Amino acid sequence: MPSSQKLRDLIKTVRACKTQQDEREVIQKECASIRDGFRKGDADHRAAHVAKLLYVHMLGYPAHFGQLECLKLVTSNRFNDKRIGYLGAMLLLDELKDVSMLITNSLKNDLGHPLQYVSGLALCTLGTICSTDMARDLASEVEKLLKSTNSYIRKKAVLCAVRIIRKVPDLMDNFVPATRSLLGEKNHGVLMTGVTLITEICTISPENVSHFVRMVPTLSRLLKNLIMTGYSPEHDVNGVTDPFLQCKIIRLLKILCKDDVEASDSLNDILAQVATNTDSTKTAGNAILYETVMCIMGIHAEQGLRVLAINSLGKFLRDVDRNIRYVALATMLRIVQNPDCFEAVAKHREPIIDCLSEPDITLRKRALVLIFALINKHNVQNLVRELLQYLELADVEYRSYMVKELFSIALQHAPDRKWHVDTLLTMVERAPAHVPEDLVPAIVQILADSPDYHGYIGQKCYNMLKNNAHDTALCQVASWCVGEFGDTIFGGSQIEPPFEGTSTELLDLLNKVLTFPAATATTRQVALTAVMKLSSRIPSELGRIRTMIGSYADNVQLELQQRSVEYTSIFNAFNSIRDNLLERMPVAELRVEVARAVTEGGEASAPSAVAPVAPVAAAPSSGGDLLGDLLGGPSTAPSAPSGGGGGGLNDLLGLDLGGSSAPAAAPSGGSTGGGDLMDLLGMGMGAPAAAPPPAAAPSGGLGDLGDLLGGGMGGRPTPAPAANGGGLGGLADLADLLGGPTATPAAPVGGIPSIIGWEKNGLSVKFDFSKNPANPNVLQIMLTATNSTPQPMANFSFQIAVPKTHQLQMQQQSASGIPPNNSGAVTTPVLVNNPQKIPIRMRVKVMYDTPAGHVEEMGEIANFPPNAL
Repeated sequence: MPSSQKLRDLIKTVRACKTQQDEREVIQKECASIRDGFRKGDADHRAAHVAKLLYVHMLGYPAHFGQLECLKLVTSNRFNDKRIGYLGAMLLLDELKDVSMLITNSLKNDLGHPLQYVSGLALCTLGTICSTDMARDLASEVEKLLKSTNSYIRKKAVLCAVRIIRKVPDLMDNFVPATRSLLGEKNHGVLMTGVTLITEICTISPENVSHFVRMVPTLSRLLKNLIMTGYSPEHDVNGVTDPFLQCKIIRLLKILCKDDVEASDSLNDILAQVATNTDSTKTAGNAILYETVMCIMGIHAEQGLRVLAINSLGKFLRDVDRNIRYVALATMLRIVQNPDCFEAVAKHREPIIDCLSEPDITLRKRALVLIFALINKHNVQNLVRELLQYLELADVEYRSYMVKELFSIALQHAPDRKWHVDTLLTMVERAPAHVPEDLVPAIVQILADSPDYHGYIGQKCYNMLKNNAHDTALCQVASWCVGEFGDTIFGGSQIEPPFEGTSTELLDLLNKVLTFPAATATTRQVALTAVMKLSSRIPSELGRIRTMIGSYADNVQLELQQRSVEYTSIFNAFNSIRDNLLERMPVAELRVEVARAVTEGGEASAPSAVAPVAPVAAAPSSGGDLLGDLLGGPSTAPSAPSGGGGGGLNDLLGLDLGGSSAPAAAPSGGSTGGGDLMDLLGMGMGAPAAAPPPAAAPSGGLGDLGDLLGGGMGGRPTPAPAANGGGLGGLADLADLLGGPTATPAAPVGGIPSIIGWEKNGLSVKFDFSKNPANPNVLQIMLTATNSTPQPMANFSFQIAVPKTHQLQMQQQSASGIPPNNSGAVTTPVLVNNPQKIPIRMRVKVMYDTPAGHVEEMGEIANFPPNAL
């Protein structure tokens, strides 16, 4: 039989083990000895065996075979046995084990034991392993002990009542009457447990808050006594009187006064005293101040008190302890969203900015998020300047986040166009590798919509390319700008230091971009198109430009080869109209929801009917209707701008966002000019035939010619021309000759079936799906709304929001009202970008007016076909 040893000797032996294997051998040997002792039923050594078994359990080894021995010790009359037995029960038993039910009778007997320490052991055990059945059986016994005059028993009974309430909330009413007397105790242990019990009751059952609000004066008096009392050795913690009780009282006051204005007013004085009299140099004092700040922000406190609370957080920011500074930053981030607290928090922006230089990455991240939350139109210039300086020093994993936030903030709070342009260019220059690809078209669009600064932008982009000709985003933005604004770059310096550059050096820079080995296909396409555009902006370099473009006629990249052939054909066969083809592109409209979807990484999009950020600058007359000028006919009414936020600019960058515009009127009188042009080009265009107007104008308004100038990468296809080769047929031939895509609609991918997304009160909205094979992540949806009632539906609006994992873009709907009796329909094109292939869910809001009144309803759509992902 293995020899047994004392607990102290066992601990020494285990500590002396040099390997894990040695420890396991010692434990196995001792467990065998303990089992042998249990089998012999040696009552004198049972407590010693269980004590050793508890040590084995603490080391992580199985000790379940000692559960019944613990129950035997609990029934013993000796206090030492009961103490070990109850300790073993708390460690080896839990409410899920059936054997725990066997201890219920022993607990009931010991709860009424005349010796307070035995009763205390029973209460501790019940508070630890109490199950639902045990709570119901012993609740009455605990309720009796709540009225005990012994503080030792009473505080343990209160904690046991907290456990019972958590297990069986229905028993809460049994303990509510005893709570008032608990707050009258002088013993701090009973006071603390009483406050804990009231807090638990109010948390589990908020309707009881009204019952305990009357105790606010009592709690305020207790808190005041704790603050004003002198040194108390029994309760002093680092110079602060019982900070644990103070924190619990303040936390309870926050719960009780949250929705009560009168009770909140009564706390103004006491909370002000706590905030001003508590020592903030001590950790215990900081804990009290933190609870005070959270209480002030959680109740209806006066404005001066809120400022005092925020100033207390400002002191935290200057503390040497990083944990306290982190708490201050996190708390400020929670309260800065309150308009009443914004200015008070903004006054502490200097120490917040200083946190960006902390070595602790968690502090830097929290400070960065808080600074972005503090930016408004009044401080945007100062804070953005600090953030742009920090952008180069920031952690790599946070730079993409900073770029998106800076773009969004500049879009919302730009004080003037010059500042907006400088901010975007500086952002791209300092973090070019972290500008998301889908942000490039939006940046280019804003730069294009700044006609007064095109020369300034061109010169800045020239210098950016000179310093960095390899980062993708910078090369795309800078190449597009120098190509588009090349005629304004060399007309005198507009930047500091003075601009020094020549057209030859500019072509050298673009050639450097084209020949960089790691350049992406899209970057090369943008650069080659920029070289082509410079042929009409820098005529003196025409020979070199033709050579550069021609050198890519046999390039292994098919897209570059196609562009080279197309541009060479323009030089050779259509040189007379080259300047018109290469006119400056008209500015497209940047919609709020597109910019938000880009900067927030797919967060739920706002409703589609949102006004543009800024009015679109009028395009020059020579390039405003390039298609009409080419056809030699009168200028047609311009179609509504694409909501895609990219239009021709996206085509230029080779990024198809699938934009489409509102319906446009059919051109009138343009067929004659078109015939003249086709005759001139030798295409034998016949007499025009009458054809119905197209369903929608191409994105960007330039059709295939816009695609030709923009790299042919995107844009929705135009409707197919009439079969008899009418007035638009020759234009399709021209696009085919120049290498552009043919004007045929995109065929649906996978035959996605249609669904009825909304059908209620006579309103039916049908969802028709299709996908462009060139961009399978984007789902194209055509919403068709019909009205089967005999009354018209006016001011119709169908708004959609999607989760953060998707990006939504809604185009302009075809009409504002739906005629009755299914006599007409309203259509709305919608694009959903789903790069993660997650099932689509939509929250929709429907609004319209009928003769009976205004209708406004909301719902959710999730029954999308599986192949719509």
